Amino acid sequence: MLVARQPLALEAMSTRPRPLVIGHRGASGYRPEHTKAAYELAFTLGADAVEPDIVATKDGVLVLRHENEISGTTDVAEHPEFADLRTTKIIDDTSLTGWFTEDFTWAQLATLRARERLPAIRTGAATFDDRWGILRLSDLMQIIDEQRERLGRELVMVAEIKHATYFSSLGLPLDELFAAEVASWARPANLVVECFEQTVLGQIKQRGVPGRYIYLVEASGSPADLVARFGAKALPYSAHLTSAGLARLATQVEGVSVDKRLLLRTDAAANVIGTTDLVDRAHAAGLLAFTWTLRAENRFLARNLRRGTPQRDFGDWLTEFRLILGTGVDGVFADQPDLVLDALTQ
Repeated sequence: MLVARQPLALEAMSTRPRPLVIGHRGASGYRPEHTKAAYELAFTLGADAVEPDIVATKDGVLVLRHENEISGTTDVAEHPEFADLRTTKIIDDTSLTGWFTEDFTWAQLATLRARERLPAIRTGAATFDDRWGILRLSDLMQIIDEQRERLGRELVMVAEIKHATYFSSLGLPLDELFAAEVASWARPANLVVECFEQTVLGQIKQRGVPGRYIYLVEASGSPADLVARFGAKALPYSAHLTSAGLARLATQVEGVSVDKRLLLRTDAAANVIGTTDLVDRAHAAGLLAFTWTLRAENRFLARNLRRGTPQRDFGDWLTEFRLILGTGVDGVFADQPDLVLDALTQ
């Protein structure tokens, strides 16, 4: 039986009695992601940490959005004054049409309101559309400080740096901007830095930012920084998860964070039938192991864990969560962090 215990300090994460429970973009299962309410609710529900996605504005302000394309998470399409900023761009080999943070100043972005990204799935969260604006990274640091004082416990920010190679090509170096922003705030106990591009992790570390550095790994494809350098010859993500790949990563970062699909074994019918040994192999290499994203709705669960037909209904999330927690993972990202804590006590 899984037993919930108090987490240890971040410095001793590899020997934690339970995983770090991270509110994915806040409590994004209940409130529009990356809003003040989502972050505050995550901590109220018991999360140890929250995860902001960090992108930049035209004038170098770091803001919190899942992507730099913001049409799906704000009311920007209803602002006629920004109609001429709608465009099509190639971001990490993907063509996207919409509005992009790097084409706005912070003063312009501050006029927008946040909206639920998945309104058909999260109808309850969508009722909170337009109540809150976009946050800056500096705003979140203040929220964490306020919540730490309110709750009387250490709280962690797991900061994801988004599209670093792309932003660098625009003259917006996220390593420099991020290091300057957190210089007086970050300490080893309250900061984790993560990215799908290892290059920027090394650059931020070289700037002396304290904390743990975690390499994000997709289930397929290759990292954008390596594609920019090597094209079709870029090392795929899968190569980083071999024994040799994990051993190399252990000399450069403190951990890996993987798509949960890499921890779950499935059969030919896409039913979950068990777990893989990836966490054990990461630990054997001396790495922490995180995973993303635990979500309760049928849409995000394997076929045999769905209950009923509507995608928005909660399925047998408990079985999936317990399987993942049973691997010994060191940190889990969850849209409903309270349910992870429930799973740890059952």
